[in-house]
Amino acid sequence: MLDQAELIRRYRVADRTETRVRVNFITSLDGAVTVKGLSGGLGNEDDKLVFDTLRLLSDVIVVGAGTVRAEGYGGIRLSPADAAWRLGQGLPAQVPVAVVSSRLELEPGHPFFRDAAVRPIVVTHAGSPAGRRAELAEVADVLVCGERDVDPTMMVAALAARGLRQILCEGGPHLFGALIAADCVDELCLTISPVLEGGAADRIARGDSGATRPMALLHVLTAGDMLFLRYARRPA
Repeated sequence: MLDQAELIRRYRVADRTETRVRVNFITSLDGAVTVKGLSGGLGNEDDKLVFDTLRLLSDVIVVGAGTVRAEGYGGIRLSPADAAWRLGQGLPAQVPVAVVSSRLELEPGHPFFRDAAVRPIVVTHAGSPAGRRAELAEVADVLVCGERDVDPTMMVAALAARGLRQILCEGGPHLFGALIAADCVDELCLTISPVLEGGAADRIARGDSGATRPMALLHVLTAGDMLFLRYARRPA
């Protein structure tokens, strides 16, 4: 079993004032990102500990609206122990969550908003339905980033302007693909689950940019047959 104190040491960054986009995913040995449509079927307690530790170290969690719906995201709340650790580090006890949506097909009464520990953020674009933006503004802070599509570069800048510089993206694949295309990914934390899934499961990133971004391996951790990789942007 992994140790959280060691994970904090391995995953924390030296300078929290520097904007950093970290992406976290899990995949099977053969590249499947889900089992029966959900990522939870690939993980175990060690993966959950890494998952929770990355949240612990973040200023904001960013997730696509499709992932919120598919994975059943409710209000995200850190455990009392994790909240106490953050307070001891001079950080807010809880981490806000930003949902990225072009069509705003989330109801204001959704558990994501209703049960949030702190006021959530909605990231959308100027072409999204104005009426729905107004409805969601009652339960979340709405950031308009882009004209006809969400602009990842504008999103990162808008979050950083709010003091949310340590950005953790938890998917889904289309959001990850958009971040890659915009060259916004500074780090990838990838768990390799020791299973062969087969089937027609998605990959961790989708998009048509054809972008290639060299990355440098920072560490390799193991727990049983589970593999935890941390890659960072390779210096130019």
